[in-house]
Amino acid sequence: MTVTLAEEIALLSLDDESGAARERSSAGWAVAGGILLELAMAGRITVTDGRLTVADTTPTGTALLDGRLAQLEEWTRRKSRRKVSEWLTKDQSKAVAATVESLCERGLVVEERSKMLGLFPVRRYPEADGSVERELRARLTSVVVHGADPDDRTSGLVSLLHAAKLDRLAFPDVPRKLVTPRMAKIADGQWAGDGVREAIRNMQAAMVAITAATAATVVL
Repeated sequence: MTVTLAEEIALLSLDDESGAARERSSAGWAVAGGILLELAMAGRITVTDGRLTVADTTPTGTALLDGRLAQLEEWTRRKSRRKVSEWLTKDQSKAVAATVESLCERGLVVEERSKMLGLFPVRRYPEADGSVERELRARLTSVVVHGADPDDRTSGLVSLLHAAKLDRLAFPDVPRKLVTPRMAKIADGQWAGDGVREAIRNMQAAMVAITAATAATVVL
């Protein structure tokens, strides 16, 4: 089963048993960034100097990506040269919802609804089929911990996780000092063409700025 970068990040963020989201805010930005990166790698969008352009509206054949592509096309048509950070801020919660819905449709997680204190609705997504996440974690371990050469998609995933400071989410049982330098090296590597490299650099910068601002707001 081929899953998107956004779905992979969402799988890593959801607790297998309880279905609760871990690192909810940072993972949410990474999920939204994952969709953008996938569209950039597919040649559907370009990112130059931190601004988005829809280059090709041809459907990718993946419902999750095509839904966001249609939204992006409408958004950028109203005003050209939109910033990556603007889109991530606008679309983050919707992108997460669409990604989790896709995971449910694939049968990888199941939605459970309850009420906190009998009043407030709560949705959680425990694991239904762990095979995809097991393969994903094995692939990340092979590349980051054991030094195997990553393919472009795995490099992109590592770059997003590193930008959003989700190292521990991907490697909960490995000391950060053993994984963070390797993740940084992969993120900075020459794993993609010039256009995609610029897209990931811009998305990394946007996510770092957004997560830093979010953290500062929480502290204040």
